[in-house]
Amino acid sequence: MKSVGKIIGVNGNMVTVQVAGTISMNEVGYILVDDKKLKSEVIRILGDSCQMQVFEMTKGIKVGDEVEFTKELLAVELGPGLLKQVYDGLQNPLPELAEAAGFFLERGIYLKALDRDVLWDFTPIANVGDTVAKADKLGTVPEGPFTHEIMVPFNLLKNYKVKEIKPAGQYKVDDVVARLEDEKGNTIDVKMYFEWPVKRAIDCYSERLKPTKPMVTKVRLVDTFLPVALGGTYCIPGPFGAGKTVLQQVTSKNAEVDIVIIAACGERAGEVVETLKEFPELIDPKTGNSLMERTVIICNTSSMPVASREASVYTAVTIAEYYRQMGLNILLLADSTSRWAQAMREMSGRLEEIPGEEAFPAYLESVIAGFYERAGIVKLKDGREGSVTIGGTVSPAGGNFEEPVTQATLKVVGAFHGLSRERSDARKYPAIDPMDSWSKYPSVLNIDAVQYARKILFRGSEIEAMMKVVGEEGTALEDYVIYLKSDFLDAVYLQQNSFDPVDAAVIVERQRHVFSHIVDIMGAEFSFDSKNEARTFFNGLRQAFIDFNGVEWQSTEFFSKEKVLVDTLNKKKVSLDSFAAELLKAGV
Repeated sequence: MKSVGKIIGVNGNMVTVQVAGTISMNEVGYILVDDKKLKSEVIRILGDSCQMQVFEMTKGIKVGDEVEFTKELLAVELGPGLLKQVYDGLQNPLPELAEAAGFFLERGIYLKALDRDVLWDFTPIANVGDTVAKADKLGTVPEGPFTHEIMVPFNLLKNYKVKEIKPAGQYKVDDVVARLEDEKGNTIDVKMYFEWPVKRAIDCYSERLKPTKPMVTKVRLVDTFLPVALGGTYCIPGPFGAGKTVLQQVTSKNAEVDIVIIAACGERAGEVVETLKEFPELIDPKTGNSLMERTVIICNTSSMPVASREASVYTAVTIAEYYRQMGLNILLLADSTSRWAQAMREMSGRLEEIPGEEAFPAYLESVIAGFYERAGIVKLKDGREGSVTIGGTVSPAGGNFEEPVTQATLKVVGAFHGLSRERSDARKYPAIDPMDSWSKYPSVLNIDAVQYARKILFRGSEIEAMMKVVGEEGTALEDYVIYLKSDFLDAVYLQQNSFDPVDAAVIVERQRHVFSHIVDIMGAEFSFDSKNEARTFFNGLRQAFIDFNGVEWQSTEFFSKEKVLVDTLNKKKVSLDSFAAELLKAGV
């Protein structure tokens, strides 16, 4: 029997409810107000009362209003039809919601996440009499470029026998496609979809693996110097306007993953609208079709109720884990986790909890860690591998990386791509600061060659800082050449032209080939008579290299421009240091 309650207190988007019956943590309840049902979630139980966060605007809620509890946790529907969808944090399809409510969305309207009228071409895999367990395949349906697997629901924890399975044909998601029988003879109907609580990680795999395989993003700075692994985690903190959203969109388009999930958890409405407009127009380089065919967008803007930000994050990661069970590689981009943390701070204040640093809740670190820990690469029961890679943006006030959300994130992620206001203002893209950023994952290139180039980069930065004090005149020619090498590396390799169709996305083979020239230049000893001669040479070399970056890979023009570069370099190169020579001999 479902429990009921009455509201005895209202504090913003949190209500206190006197309960008649039993309830559980994270149980969903509906507040009855103005002939509408407003979805809420239990976040604290105090004896015979509880406190609930409301996922809607709370205007009109008053003491005495009734609450109906559902005996269910906050859950999402998992099944064919998720791809190409735009959902809110509660998995309401926003286009259909707009049709039902008009331009101004009404509260209390909840739609089915999956279209009940679409017919799917079901092909059975399991046979009558087979013994199956959770996540075992019963059949498949085509979904866009992928084969969507219809699995035994993850909440069925025992072994079952297939009593009946439908033949190949067209069915709707709520049609029964199989019947299972448990050890007691009870029959369980299985549809194409099922529900799963968002705050419980999906663990239907045999083994978690260490993330070591690179997730190629085709961004040179990331792949070479600050790599991300499939199943790994990374964060992109940076001040407003530094390019976080642009970098996410480029990554989602070019990253070598199967499915991209965007979780806009509290971003400004303008940025969310821009994402919704641009993604259907982006062409997927893999298929030549719209990128939306392998994308799911979960969006809650900063003007929506704060509780929905938390829901959007967990909804997104649950959908990612679901597709991982099909042996696919998923990239989840959360933008921005700072807004989610601010929502937690607001709710913590209403709960009158003891605040931590900057009034964030004391459990901020553990909640953020719990989210990122749902990433990972796993071996499934049938031997296939699937992964969820999580990249979260952080928007620290004033670009201060010492604030609690950034620091809590840095403790759990495997790579840190810190955006710099200085580089952004200088129109350097991507604006990731190579001095402050780091990664724990292996590069796609030779690590010794990467460390060699990084050493030149850091030494050049030190000389540049010294030159600001003593001037160019007080700097030795040898040091000045190192500074020019560092500046050259930054200009021709760390930066990319996102408007250039060739330079915007660079495959690993090209990165490896070009980086061999970079190592050659970094290790070369030159004969310059003056700093002016050195500067003129590197300026010319830099422009020639930038032109080279925009030429189609391995075309006739590519090889001709490469020959010009090599000839130009050899005219001034006296020798090559032994370490660079060994690197080039071994291959970068």
